Amino acid sequence: MDRSTLRGRPRQAAALLAAAITVTAFCAADAVARSYPFGPRTRAVNDLGNQYVPFHAHLWDLLHGRSDGGLFVNWQSGFGSSFLPDLGTYLSSPFALLVALFPRDEIDLAVYVVTVLKTACAAAAMAWLLLRLRPGRWWAAGLLGAAYALCGWSLADASYNPMWVDGLIALPLLCLVGEWALTGRHRLLGVLIVALAWIANFYTAYMATIGAGLVLLLRLWLSGLPRRRALAAAGRATVTVALGVGLAAPLVTVIYFGTTHAYPGRVMHFSPVATEDLLARLLPTTYGFGSPALFVGTTALLLALALPFHRAAPVRVRAGWSLLVAAVTLSMQWTPTHLAWHAFATPNGSPYRQTFVLCALLVIAAWHTLSYGVPARRALGAATALLALIAAVASRSGLVHSYAWPVLLPAVAVALGGLLLLRRAEAVRPAAPPAADAESGTVAGEGAGEGATAAEAGAAPGGAGARRRTALVGLAAALLVGAQLGEAAATSAVATRLRLNHLDDYASWGSRQERQAEAVSEADGWPAYRTDPGREQTVGNDPMMVGGQGAQYYSSLTADVLSRTLTALGDGWTSRGRNVQSLDNAVTDAIFSVGARVHSPPDQHQRWNPRDRSPVTVSRQDVPSLVTVRPSVASTDRTGVSAFGPSPYRNQELLLGSRVYTVPPLTVRTADGGEPDRASGDRAGAVIEVPRKKAPRTKATQARPTLAAQCPAGSEVYLWAPHYSGTARLTDTPAKPLTGRFTSDAAKIAAMQRLGTAPQSGRVRIELSPTRAGTVPDGAVGCLDTARLHTAVQGLKATGATEVTVSDGTVRAELPAGSKGTAVLAAPRIAGWRCAAGGGEAQPAETYYGLIAVPLDGSATTVTCTFHPPGLRLGAAVGGGSLLTLVLLGTLTAVRRRRAAPRPALRTATRPRERATSAL
Repeated sequence: MDRSTLRGRPRQAAALLAAAITVTAFCAADAVARSYPFGPRTRAVNDLGNQYVPFHAHLWDLLHGRSDGGLFVNWQSGFGSSFLPDLGTYLSSPFALLVALFPRDEIDLAVYVVTVLKTACAAAAMAWLLLRLRPGRWWAAGLLGAAYALCGWSLADASYNPMWVDGLIALPLLCLVGEWALTGRHRLLGVLIVALAWIANFYTAYMATIGAGLVLLLRLWLSGLPRRRALAAAGRATVTVALGVGLAAPLVTVIYFGTTHAYPGRVMHFSPVATEDLLARLLPTTYGFGSPALFVGTTALLLALALPFHRAAPVRVRAGWSLLVAAVTLSMQWTPTHLAWHAFATPNGSPYRQTFVLCALLVIAAWHTLSYGVPARRALGAATALLALIAAVASRSGLVHSYAWPVLLPAVAVALGGLLLLRRAEAVRPAAPPAADAESGTVAGEGAGEGATAAEAGAAPGGAGARRRTALVGLAAALLVGAQLGEAAATSAVATRLRLNHLDDYASWGSRQERQAEAVSEADGWPAYRTDPGREQTVGNDPMMVGGQGAQYYSSLTADVLSRTLTALGDGWTSRGRNVQSLDNAVTDAIFSVGARVHSPPDQHQRWNPRDRSPVTVSRQDVPSLVTVRPSVASTDRTGVSAFGPSPYRNQELLLGSRVYTVPPLTVRTADGGEPDRASGDRAGAVIEVPRKKAPRTKATQARPTLAAQCPAGSEVYLWAPHYSGTARLTDTPAKPLTGRFTSDAAKIAAMQRLGTAPQSGRVRIELSPTRAGTVPDGAVGCLDTARLHTAVQGLKATGATEVTVSDGTVRAELPAGSKGTAVLAAPRIAGWRCAAGGGEAQPAETYYGLIAVPLDGSATTVTCTFHPPGLRLGAAVGGGSLLTLVLLGTLTAVRRRRAAPRPALRTATRPRERATSAL
């Protein structure tokens, strides 16, 4: 791109430069950290590996027609979960569709590329906005646009929460919408941008809308417009946002109602971070999960700090932007405004998710400083002193490590050197033309954004002064861009490495998932029966990654009825109830029609017994169909989740309809052979302590806590200990016992596990190897009579559906003639299901111990259940009303413009006098 092109298209050039810097720094940081895809270390930490990559894999399957389900119901997860709220929460960004272009086994790479691309677009959008706000050098706008996209929040938080990056893009775009509202331009485009922002990710769009509103209010104050015109501009902006959010309502309302039906999780209370931690996050290479990542680069920070002292800028500009930055900073630390930023609910996780708004304000303040010319030495000195004070206070924080100073100090020196060189270049420029703005170097007028300085416009192309000035500007630009690249890459690399120490991490797609996917594909028989990908999970959403239809499901919108039902049946969960796990149990497999189950060795990435190289196997079980017929009940209130008791064994029998377990009295002994202490409350039971090592012992003679019970000979032994951590193993049995692994803490409970077969004597002894203190409840051991289970299954098969068809949100079952009682669909009764028996009218589905139920009177031979996401009709009505309003406003505007347009003057032409001629 030559120089004349850059003058003509400065915004495009700035956007391209910002994107290029961003991509370079982002990828260089991962290469330095040896992180995927540039090294052996996984980047799939926390929810990125557990949620976002699996959801994108499910989207890939959906786009290629390979998923079980559709837009309404995801039949692969949670025995049938509502998918549209998940789509709106995780996958509604237009960028997410790009995953379809990648191979299925490169889904991790697809998510990475989408994340980088979105971050680059955020940089380009900010660069474009800066030149719209104030004229200035295009390369400086590109540099600061990259500083915004590479801010600490983006690198430390949003990089592994890819849907948040849509908010990073939305903020500068919404600020542009505000600029258009000031001038009354691009009204339709403004509404579409608001709608797209809220559709892409409503959560961060909400914060971005607040930030853009604050910027617009400040711009109105700085513009000096008369009150009437200012109110008109504010009104246009309000209408634009209202119509845009209205167009997004069909998705936003579905998400809202999804949250109301979700498992509540943990209630968090906000506690502001210390001042030294807050200031520390302004510096490069600092990291802290619960603190606001405010890093924007030393250049941008110095310029923002210099704004109050920059005398070339108007006083109102200096005061306005400085006060706005300070006010937003304080709002992050005050509980009422913190709640307002986060939709009045403290998030479970990082409590500073609005940080990108403050980073944007710092960058915009820096741009205003530079657009009025490089600050004088005195202003730069004051900014440097403030930065030194920030560094001094921050040095007391534990977030500042020794490697921060070798990055910060050179960055300060290079940034100051680059700014001083740029100021020197301004000093040698020729006099500006009269129509040019002496400070910005462009034609006067707010938002002109021509991008070429007056000196460049007025200088002779071949003059010595021009060459010297070009060399100085080029050197300054190289220094400033280099400093930004180095700082951002170092900060991102440090965050990537420290995240692995702080958060759970998961392996990228590899041979383990390939074997699991092949086993699931070969065993799959949906919808005749379900295929569970297995208890030994790789991530929290294995069914979406490797296929199958299991209980396992992890989402912020996990239904309350699903989590409570599975917990009552003995299932385990993590993430405080929102990540339900697979339950490897013969009774629940029969209840939920799991006819095939994959068994994999423990995930080597999680360091569970790395010597275990067992092959992937599949076990099969004779199970009823998805729809069974049960006896009628007196009241549906008696068959809800609240009807379950404390014993998961008895709860399973309620759903099965038959008694199949023996729950024997339990004798618990400590490692020393004594009776354990007792705990009460939610963790009631015998306290299991980690044995103290009094003397060196071999593994065979190490004394351990034990459980003893009497089971029928040949029965299957299960252990339910939700608040126990460690392993459990049957002893004194001729059959090869299984080792049950249990994990529990404040955010997890362990699932019921099968330990083996009871010996002929019936005496069951279980040896525990705890890893932390926990409890074992009364009635922890269950002895399953497999013969009784087989009889119960045959009875359900005999009276159940003869054929079941499933299509997205519709289930149709053919029943034997004369079926009476209650038809039960083996899926959680989440809100939105309506069912009809025969040709009857569809009614809200009833509940049978947490599952979908339909009353039968003996006349119906079919049952049809359909699912409509709660809130969709309301959202569609709001969206339709917004669309109609938009069309009407557009029509009225077009009519007014046509009437106001000057009419062309009527031209009267003098006809030539017709000469009468006679043919006679």
